[in-house]
Amino acid sequence: MNFDLTDERQMLQDSLRRFLTDRYTTQVRNDILNSDTGYSAEIWTQLAELGIIGALFTEDQGGYGGAGFDIAVVFEELGRAGVVEPFLDSAVLGGGLIAALGTEAQKTLLEQVIDGSLLLAFAHGEPASRYDLSHVQTTAKMQDGSIVLSGRKAVVVNAEAAGFLIVSAREDGAVMDQDGISLFLVPADTPGLSLRGYPLLAGGRAAEVELDNVSLRASSRLGVAGQAYPVITERAAAASVALAAETLGAMETATVLTRDYLQTRQQFGRPIGSFQALQHRMADLLIELEQARSAVINAAGHLEGEPYQRELHIAAARNLVARTGRLVSEETIQLHGGIAMTQEYELAHIAKRITMADHRFGDADYHLEQFIDLSTT
Repeated sequence: MNFDLTDERQMLQDSLRRFLTDRYTTQVRNDILNSDTGYSAEIWTQLAELGIIGALFTEDQGGYGGAGFDIAVVFEELGRAGVVEPFLDSAVLGGGLIAALGTEAQKTLLEQVIDGSLLLAFAHGEPASRYDLSHVQTTAKMQDGSIVLSGRKAVVVNAEAAGFLIVSAREDGAVMDQDGISLFLVPADTPGLSLRGYPLLAGGRAAEVELDNVSLRASSRLGVAGQAYPVITERAAAASVALAAETLGAMETATVLTRDYLQTRQQFGRPIGSFQALQHRMADLLIELEQARSAVINAAGHLEGEPYQRELHIAAARNLVARTGRLVSEETIQLHGGIAMTQEYELAHIAKRITMADHRFGDADYHLEQFIDLSTT
């Protein structure tokens, strides 16, 4: 099997890498992290004009990519540069859910998502749900011809900047049932919807969302009532591929920064990279990095496969990438010494991104459990 990038994906990778190398410096990112919005509207618009958001959607959806390898190419470069803009939440999750379940009228929003003028947020996780995608306590009930939502959502990334929130709610069944979950397109200014925002450790912003008898038209529902769970799992799988690729890119940056530091830092009259013990530690990191790359390629290649194979390979990749990410973060910081933890140095942010990526849609232990369960059934 040929794992080389197609000409189109190679061009996408090259153009995105050039843009981020020129524009997304450590100082620019630190300014974004200190801003009230948690992202740069200017850079977001420029990346949309470059076609980066369009690469995350199929041609039928108004884009020109959308496959697992397209997602992996984009997010590896975003991870390499430590980008904090909400590509995952607005495009892969929010836009992907509308593309999969929306009516023709609802799908008209995708044009605005792809051109960067509309941002979305996926309000699914709840205070007690941990990583269980079927754990939904928020309720949706019909009252006088309207749908009324009540409940709480936790750590909704990009909620404050979103024009619409895609909210999951239960129309039927018990809390952990897969059946009975629906998705609703909720405008950000809907009465009864309130947000409590805060900055995230690795960049960007999230919010705790309260839904206090939020009244919606029946046309706000995405797809068939109570049948959203399979699409939620499919989008979570796409998000996992994106997170694995982002972590891979971040690990590559961490190792490059460490290699350059070892070649520059002098001790006893020579670069510390000439010491054999440090060379061995660096070689171990590079070996682990190549194994992680193989896992990401494998996961991306199975994203469009049947659900069992998709979930099995993605669980394996997320577990391996998480363990490798932890090793790379710890080793590169130790090899740098104290400088690695300063806000002005690139590695500090990269290490945070690697660490926090492991806590979205399942950490290393969760995905190991998933892989074992899938392998024994």
